[in-house]
Amino acid sequence: MNHFEDKVAIVTGGASGIGRALCEELGQKGAAGIVVADIDAEGAERVASAIAAGDSPARAAHVDVSRAEDVQRLVDETVSEHGRLDFMFNNAGVTICGEVRDMELAHWRRMLDVNLWGAIHGTTAAYRVMVRQGSGHIVNTASLDGLMPMPMATPYTAAKHAVVGLSSALRLEAAELGVKVSVACPGAVRTGVFDAAAYVGIRREEAMAEVLSGFKMMDAADCACAILRGVERNQGVILDGAAHNRLFWWLHRLSPALYGTLMQEGAKEIRKHRIE
Repeated sequence: MNHFEDKVAIVTGGASGIGRALCEELGQKGAAGIVVADIDAEGAERVASAIAAGDSPARAAHVDVSRAEDVQRLVDETVSEHGRLDFMFNNAGVTICGEVRDMELAHWRRMLDVNLWGAIHGTTAAYRVMVRQGSGHIVNTASLDGLMPMPMATPYTAAKHAVVGLSSALRLEAAELGVKVSVACPGAVRTGVFDAAAYVGIRREEAMAEVLSGFKMMDAADCACAILRGVERNQGVILDGAAHNRLFWWLHRLSPALYGTLMQEGAKEIRKHRIE
């Protein structure tokens, strides 16, 4: 039997990118209920309708993950409808690029409200249900930047490091209660995240070109497949399968100084596009 067949899953940030790809892949794997949750209600409806047209039960849900009450209602409604919750993918996220000296506290709050508090809200709401069930799997989407520092994206890096810590600690705490916890740490994925990112104190187009030139991009569908393979294997930390990302992670672990030098050089190139 397929690991995801006849299972119930919520995916936040499901209207686009990795979230959409996760929803589509879960549909292909025979999930019994897929909740496409996103702040973009129309986008979520389009994704859910397309999945349902392929004979996989799916519905859209409007949710702002920075609001605990929204996420709690999402979980409660899903459990009321299906009687259980098997998978909670806390995937919603935003990106802000630029130097810390140019950022306001509002930038930090936005980053932490969505990327960290969104994961906390989803984790705590789903965890209570799964503990009662004695089963379930929470999957938090962090980033490769949650495993190693990324200059010019310090608030993002801070939030994603926290998501890795949250997931890793809870995994140990939850195991005896029958609940699994994983954190997905993809690298650069070909989605709209860079287009939607806020760029503070640097020229957007030039900075985007500089950032994207330094990374080999992965398709969202391939990333989603890698994440689901990791979930099926109950991996604590799930990378996206790209060999160069694994190499970067090992470089940082084995030689933090060399990794730091490389990142500083990259930051210098991006700083050339700073707005004075």
